Amino acid sequence: MPRTIDQIRANKLPSNMMQFAAKGALSVPPDENIEILVYLAKHNKIFGDLARMTLAGWDENASLAAASNPKTAREVLDYLVAPENLRPKLLPALLENPSVPDSELAKFAISASQESIDAMLQSPRVRASAGVLDVLRSNPYLKAAQSSAIAGLLNASRAEPPLAPVEGSEPQVDEAVVATADESMREPAPAASDEGGEAPDEAVSAYLAEHATEIAADQDKPFQPVGGIVDLLGTDYFPVSENKAMTEIAGEEKVTAPSSVASAATTRSKPAAGPPPGQRDNTVQKINRLDVKGRIQLAMKGNKEERSILIRDGTKVVALAVLDAPKLSDGEVEKFALQKNVLEAVLRQIPLKRRFMKNYIVVRNLVANPRTPLDLGLGLMKHLLTQDLKNISANKEISETVRKLALKMYKQKLDAANKK
Repeated sequence: MPRTIDQIRANKLPSNMMQFAAKGALSVPPDENIEILVYLAKHNKIFGDLARMTLAGWDENASLAAASNPKTAREVLDYLVAPENLRPKLLPALLENPSVPDSELAKFAISASQESIDAMLQSPRVRASAGVLDVLRSNPYLKAAQSSAIAGLLNASRAEPPLAPVEGSEPQVDEAVVATADESMREPAPAASDEGGEAPDEAVSAYLAEHATEIAADQDKPFQPVGGIVDLLGTDYFPVSENKAMTEIAGEEKVTAPSSVASAATTRSKPAAGPPPGQRDNTVQKINRLDVKGRIQLAMKGNKEERSILIRDGTKVVALAVLDAPKLSDGEVEKFALQKNVLEAVLRQIPLKRRFMKNYIVVRNLVANPRTPLDLGLGLMKHLLTQDLKNISANKEISETVRKLALKMYKQKLDAANKK
């Protein structure tokens, strides 16, 4: 006999039974009941809202049992660990459940709240996972003490790789690592300064060395803005003949890739070829004449117009260099956060700079940008004011999930204000 969940997936239950299912009122085992609710919440347009409300108030012990059971359906675990659905008391169990993959923990870590970060730093599994810790280190809400704790864990794990566990033995937690992390939690480290100024050659060299592998792979890529040249500057910016000439120049100026990553870090970038005699380059033509390393240097040392174009570069290592420019202003970042024609990597990188996240307009623009990754937008929404939540809930360009959560938070804040 087929399970009830299979009948629901096949749409074979009558409407009244589906309503019972969405209320969690069917006579089925607890694990199947929560699986049914999650399926309806994610896939059923008629009863989805009711199922989500039922799940939000589901018995805590039953929820905890599902969160800690490795045999719980993967869809259920993914639902429970999602930032918009997570119940804080379930987090420790979810973190230690081996059926919750590291990829889901990493996705959660990027926008976890302060309380969730504390819980993650207490988790033996998270402490032992360099991949999750690396992502958690990028969380925009991270405090200095938490950042130091993560640094201690990562340094210890890289200094001495863990031994493979003996079959049948209990996993061991390195007490020295725990002590280092706990000590750093008590001694907050000073936050890094993001103050502007002229980018020194050392800073540019350090960026080139840090990203040597990416540069080696991408250095012969010409400038190709996300959305295209016409979308970038408009059809009236320069004649079609100049556009054609620029395309030819970009094709001719390709640089042969170096033989190794080391040479990518140490070889000087190719100098820009000058314009034909009697002519002056516009900014895009100037950029077109540069290889990847030349564009990185311009991104970090150039002017506002050059940054506004290079942030659109389809080569990630160039676009991200703009965000490391000391002269970059908050006003520029506010515009970047709202742009739909930038790489997703740019939008993910902006919240990692504490200076930018102190600017409310940057946060609001990221949430309002349809191109912002869903997990990032949901994590930032908690910082928005009531009126902005209302505006976002009515923005049809944004994901339906973001709109619904914005409307829910708007109503909650409105109700709280009316009670005062």
